[in-house]
Amino acid sequence: MAPIAVGNVIPDGILAYLDEENKPQTVSIHSLATGKKVIIFGVPGAFTPTCSLKHVPGFIERAEELKGKGVDEIICISVNDPFVMNSWAKTFPENKHVKFLADGAAKYTNALGLELDLTDKGLGVRSKRFALLVEDLKVKVANVESGGEFTISSAEEIIKAL
Repeated sequence: MAPIAVGNVIPDGILAYLDEENKPQTVSIHSLATGKKVIIFGVPGAFTPTCSLKHVPGFIERAEELKGKGVDEIICISVNDPFVMNSWAKTFPENKHVKFLADGAAKYTNALGLELDLTDKGLGVRSKRFALLVEDLKVKVANVESGGEFTISSAEEIIKAL
C-alpha cells in the first residue's frame, strides 16, 4: 500500500491503552479525530533512544503551544503492546497532553502504509518515524522519515506547518 499522504483521509483503526485501573481498553482513531485537528505521530519503538530522548519529549514540551494553535489531540503510536506503552508514558511525568496508544500487531501502521521491516535487525515489523497533521480525518501534513532519520517529524516541524 502507498504511504498515507497529504489529501488522504486517514483510515479508521483500533488502538489500545491501559485505563486508570491498568485494564486494557481500545479506542478508534476516528473517534479521536473526527471533527478535530489532531497530530498523530509514530515512532519505531517505545524506550528506544531517539524516540525517548528526542521525538516524544518534543511533543510533550511543545504541547501547550500546539494546543494554542488549535490542536485538539496529540497521539503517539508505536508498535508495542499497551502495557509497554503505559510503562513508557510513565517515564514522562510532565506529560499532560500526549496520548500513548499501542498498535501491537502493526495493523494500523500497515493501514497507513508506514510499516518498517526491521526483522533483519531482530526488531520485527515496526513503524516508520512520522508526524501527521490531520483535520477532520484529512491529512494536511505528512512528514514521514526515511530509515532511522529524525529530521522532519518533530514537534517543531509540525508547529511550522500550523
